[in-house]
Amino acid sequence: MNRIFEKTTINGMSLANRLVRSATWEGMCDQDGRPTERLVSCYRDLAEGGVGLIITGYAFVRRDGKQMPGKMGIHTDDFAPEMHRLADAVHDKGGKICMQLVHAGGQTDTRNAGTRPLAPSAVRVEQFSEEPREMGLSDIRDLIEAFGAAAGRAKEYGFDAVQLHAAHGYLISQFLSPHTNRRTDEYGGLIENRCRFLLEVYRRVRSEVGPGFPVLVKLNGSDNLAEGLSTGDAVFAARLLDTEEVDAIEVSGGTPASGDKTPVRRKIDRPDQEAYNLDPAREIKKAVKCPVMVVGGFRSPSIVEKALGEGMDYVSMSRPFIREPRLAERWRRGDSASATCISCNGCFKPGLREGGIYCVVERKEKKHHH
Repeated sequence: MNRIFEKTTINGMSLANRLVRSATWEGMCDQDGRPTERLVSCYRDLAEGGVGLIITGYAFVRRDGKQMPGKMGIHTDDFAPEMHRLADAVHDKGGKICMQLVHAGGQTDTRNAGTRPLAPSAVRVEQFSEEPREMGLSDIRDLIEAFGAAAGRAKEYGFDAVQLHAAHGYLISQFLSPHTNRRTDEYGGLIENRCRFLLEVYRRVRSEVGPGFPVLVKLNGSDNLAEGLSTGDAVFAARLLDTEEVDAIEVSGGTPASGDKTPVRRKIDRPDQEAYNLDPAREIKKAVKCPVMVVGGFRSPSIVEKALGEGMDYVSMSRPFIREPRLAERWRRGDSASATCISCNGCFKPGLREGGIYCVVERKEKKHHH
């Protein structure tokens, strides 16, 4: 496990190892998006558990970009004290924290967004629960500004980096995908036009935070949908970001419409099922100079090590850290047993019902032992 625990830096942000906690919706914020003490302690545990970089759950940059209950908001200055507390809790334990910025676009509903959802095109697709309103050019400009303002807040609150969520079928991903983007103006059609919104958001964020602050992008290597974003198009988008000096690209895959190839696949219980986004991530790595992170079903340190040996710069995990916040520390001490997560996705149900995710399997086992 030598490679896993190498020290690295991303645009001045020094990381203790090559393990990343990928953005995970925790469901631990108030109704308005304000972080709670429960979320603070969740991040404190992760930092104490030794993961190199914590990427927050997706935080909406504007009220109408909210998708799930208990989702974090970075759309207002009102949460400054709580946000400072989050960043401080991680730093106190020697960790690094990156704020993930998102707008759900058409992938929300009137109930959560407070208004009819916005999207690149007014299309009724299986990804959307209701038909969204097509964005006009002024909507596009306003949202670019909202991403910039959100990034500025994250920097001001003491976060170490920001990540733009351009994957999993959310708004930026909707612009990239021909499945959800049917526009005929400069934001639709050819892949260079479908990349325009992503690039304009990136440039606005970069101008807000300056050159010395890490800006990352999470990108689908493929939508795993017949008419969605292809790996070829993802490589094209990654090249453009690399030219703009993005600090790292995290490669994921899938949308809620991708059948059994969604972002959180179930029943990953053998090494040959792990690393399911590695192929597109390799293609992207070949095309760019910036560091590449890959997420998707990693459970065994040997598979993590192999991915790093094949040119990946970082490996991200989400669900394993829900069950074992101290997984990184366990591996560092030399216990090379795989993560105990069984990829059942049961962890997300309590987030909806009980104000926060937890591992339901582990909790059952604990009860059983008592």
